[in-house]
Amino acid sequence: MRLLVTGGAGFIGSNFVRHVLENRDNSVVTLDALTYAGSLNNLAGYEDHPRHKFVEGDIRDEELVKELMVDVDAVVNFAAESHVDRSIEGAKSFVTTNVQGTQVLLDAALEADIDRFLQISTDEVYGQILDGTFSEDDKLNPRNPYAATKASADLLAKSYQTTHDLPVLITRTCNNFGPRQHSEKLIPKFIQNAAAGKELPVYGDGSNVREWIYVEDNCRALDVVLREGTPGEIYNIGSGEERTNLEVTEAILEAVGGSEDQITFVDDRAGHDQRYALEYDKLTQLGWEPSWSFEEGLEQAVDYYL
Repeated sequence: MRLLVTGGAGFIGSNFVRHVLENRDNSVVTLDALTYAGSLNNLAGYEDHPRHKFVEGDIRDEELVKELMVDVDAVVNFAAESHVDRSIEGAKSFVTTNVQGTQVLLDAALEADIDRFLQISTDEVYGQILDGTFSEDDKLNPRNPYAATKASADLLAKSYQTTHDLPVLITRTCNNFGPRQHSEKLIPKFIQNAAAGKELPVYGDGSNVREWIYVEDNCRALDVVLREGTPGEIYNIGSGEERTNLEVTEAILEAVGGSEDQITFVDDRAGHDQRYALEYDKLTQLGWEPSWSFEEGLEQAVDYYL
């Protein structure tokens, strides 16, 4: 299978490219605009891999996308503006990349008659859930601009499957962490701040709950869905590893030998969802299970960032 991986120089995308090249015999074309969220350093050691080609470019570039789509069998679309705080400051780039960029990819995939189109989404499209878990059939209720644009992209991709019979699959994943994550994100930022003796700014009272998955487990899940999933279906990717933001912060401080005096509570983020949690039985039926605990993954993350 020849893959076009968009956003493949970003956090999850680069880990997925590495996973595929190490564990499969696929050829991979990586397309990335190398904005603040993407870096060639994330692909270090794989730039000249015989089954890998890197192309710097934007998924909104219709001619480039059409050109690349001709020579692949499947598309895995990671390309997105994904930092919630940035979407609150300004949503325009999130709309143009996450929605219009996805539309460009879908049109090109339809024209090229590709075999599979895997749209990478997020648990945030469901909104918050105070008790229980979200299933793939639950309604979408995004509560910040980032989540709204990802929900829009999901609906657009699903419509191409329904209307044009494009073989679309959608995954919605809980919070990822691990190597090559952008330094603005909670875990890498707090690891580095904690080790340097700096403050760790926690939103609100730190009670917001997230489900965490080590990025390697997520990449294995995406690989399974790409190969074994049923076109037209949505697959949640969860771990069952729920932690409050305060618990994550305390675990990081313990792991690096920091002090809880470094914790500083700051004004809560606008529209901050209280809790996310996913039901992922549909994915386990394809033979996947998470293999990393939060503690094991955090140990790897600390080693990487320090």
